[in-house]
Amino acid sequence: MHKGMQQMMTRLKKVDCVIEIRDARIPISGNNPKFAGLLRARPHLLILNKADLCDMSHKESVLEELHKDGIQEVLWTNCKEQYKKTELSVYNVMVIGIPNIGKSSFINAVRRTHVQKGSATAVGAKAGITRSVIEKIKVSANPKIYVYDTPGVLAPEVKNISVGMKLALCSCLQDHLVGEDIIVDYMLFWLNRHQKFQYVTEFELEEPTDDILFLLNHVAKKNNKYIKHRSLDSNQGRIVYRPDFTAAANIILQKFRAGDFGPVMLDAKINN
Repeated sequence: MHKGMQQMMTRLKKVDCVIEIRDARIPISGNNPKFAGLLRARPHLLILNKADLCDMSHKESVLEELHKDGIQEVLWTNCKEQYKKTELSVYNVMVIGIPNIGKSSFINAVRRTHVQKGSATAVGAKAGITRSVIEKIKVSANPKIYVYDTPGVLAPEVKNISVGMKLALCSCLQDHLVGEDIIVDYMLFWLNRHQKFQYVTEFELEEPTDDILFLLNHVAKKNNKYIKHRSLDSNQGRIVYRPDFTAAANIILQKFRAGDFGPVMLDAKINN
């Protein structure tokens, strides 16, 4: 991560604008204060990506918080869709953000729209696909616009557990570093607290639950996910099967991240 920041600072003198991308579901938690130096040095546009997965009823309160931080230019977008061309000046642009919030997807979407070419930079569902600052990528022919993709850079320390879990839930941290079951446990807590009960219908439950073991067991059996091992309680050492909680957790996380439980704003404040 330190190397990535050094590479960005080196490239900064060559760019005219910095585009910061955050996950629209964590517009506050997804901030990295280490970017402050980059953002002060050049004009700054904040893009909140994956807006199709975001509960937009909180849009105004989010903008108010961002304005308090001095961020005025904010664009909500979904880089899975293409948009009409707009008139732009010639720019060298740097795209920054924490891991797995859609930087490479944004670049590829713009490139497809304006130069009708395929992906120029790798995209993945896991954090850490882009490892270093890539050479300039042409994203527009008329006018000519070039973009530097950059590696996702997290703050050296996540300031609290809540922020860390939000980042993990949005796949900005690698699942195995936190624990898939722990991430699902936080997801279940958050959904219940905010009365988002679409998971009940999705998994054909009778009612909402706060029992993570029950949910993992239910999803594993429903999807026929089992682990086999030898029983230690008999001389025969027979093979027995038990529900695969890790596989179940991955199924649940995949559905949450695809928006199957409805749009969310993880940074939303609620009245207790």
